[in-house]
Amino acid sequence: MSLRFTNTLSRRLEEFRPIEPGRVSIYCCGVTVYDLCHLGHARSYIAWDVLRRHLIWSGFSVTFVQNYTDIDDKILNRAAQEGSSMDAVSERNIDAFCADMAQLNILPPDRMPRATRSLDAIRALIGELEAKGAAYSADGDVYFAVMKHAGYGKLSGRDLAEQQHNADGRVADAEEARKQHPFDFALWKGAKPGEPSFPSPWGPGRPGWHIECSAMVREELGDTIDIHLGGADLIFPHHENEIAQSEAASGKQLAHYWLHNGMVNVGGQKMGKSLGNFTTIRALLESGVSPMNLRLFVLQAHYRKPLDFTAEALRAAATGWKGLNGALAMAVGGPAPQQASLSTELADARNRFQAALDDDLNSSAALAVLFELAKPLRSIANRIDRGDRDAALLVAADSQLQQQAALLAELADVLGLKAEPSTAKSATTADSESPVAANQASTTGPSEAEILALIEQRRTAKAAKDFAAADQIRAQLQEAGIELIDKPGGITDWLRG
Repeated sequence: MSLRFTNTLSRRLEEFRPIEPGRVSIYCCGVTVYDLCHLGHARSYIAWDVLRRHLIWSGFSVTFVQNYTDIDDKILNRAAQEGSSMDAVSERNIDAFCADMAQLNILPPDRMPRATRSLDAIRALIGELEAKGAAYSADGDVYFAVMKHAGYGKLSGRDLAEQQHNADGRVADAEEARKQHPFDFALWKGAKPGEPSFPSPWGPGRPGWHIECSAMVREELGDTIDIHLGGADLIFPHHENEIAQSEAASGKQLAHYWLHNGMVNVGGQKMGKSLGNFTTIRALLESGVSPMNLRLFVLQAHYRKPLDFTAEALRAAATGWKGLNGALAMAVGGPAPQQASLSTELADARNRFQAALDDDLNSSAALAVLFELAKPLRSIANRIDRGDRDAALLVAADSQLQQQAALLAELADVLGLKAEPSTAKSATTADSESPVAANQASTTGPSEAEILALIEQRRTAKAAKDFAAADQIRAQLQEAGIELIDKPGGITDWLRG
């Protein structure tokens, strides 16, 4: 199977063809550094870390650029609240971001440009747009003229004429009155009293959010890149505006592939500070959730689907991680196996893992392969935990198990999963009084995470009309005491016998 992604721009699954064979350029929209990162950031950056790791594992040379937005109203407001400065707020949260990402085993980007260090590129790009008639200045502000870009709306599917009609009759404020069209957006904002500002041909001020990314993409990677990444909430207006600015200036396509991850819900509601369900990465880890437990939880869902965060779901992931972690501990230190030397069974497992990630980063199906490889190793790890010292010798004496352990470690690394010390806390210990936790602690057989991963693998097999593989997975679960119940609409429920 060839590598395929769901491209937001075309709204379909497309085979990935890089601009330059063997090389991939990626730009990922980064954080606005006014606060600690939350679970939504974890979801996004874990997904894109797996994309990057998979491309590298598949033999591509990858250049991964991710920016910091360090000029923004939110940063200025936070600095005013604290009686500090924009720089102080930004630096503190950049340090926190790096620490959180390292905890989650997310590879550092190759380059991390900042808006404050890209001002020359930003001003130059605005000047080009103005010279081409795609931008205009008004009282110290500079706006992009959306009507000058014929393709405006192609990413989000929005119709500009329809939006203009819907905007008719609304009361315009002073800024709106300066615009030629209600949906024109700011490229440069004139300085307000008491705010930090930077010099420009249009007077002192600071750049708008959208132009920052366009300038940093061009400065770091050129006019056209392979892949542009971000959350689904950035499709409009941020990414739509990026496309308009960049393509109006260069006359070239900004990115060939646009990938967007789904949002995080908490108990069925969109996560947000106003709802009181906002959770930071730092708070989760300090509560006793291990970094790899959190990473596994995120990877159980396809990156494009909404991720529903509940304590029960996190505890289920902890149960799955406990078994996988024990198996990975058996594999630490071994060299990656040569593909040509793998047994037929292990080569098949490796191929199924690669096929899963090649199919629009199907991390759930990829996890199912890991759990399958981990099963005999987990059994040995459990014996060691119970004090059976001879069990450790089993792997050393069995070349097949050695290869299986090494392959497990190799594939887990592609998903960014690594063995944690057995003393690491998990969600199952963070809430030991919970009836759900007690029930899961006493459950034998495959964990909920393993069951869901196998169900996803079975669904993929059925979609590919590989009914023999689908039946084999059902039989495997039945043997473990798990009964599958297929329902209309492709839904599969399960019961533990």
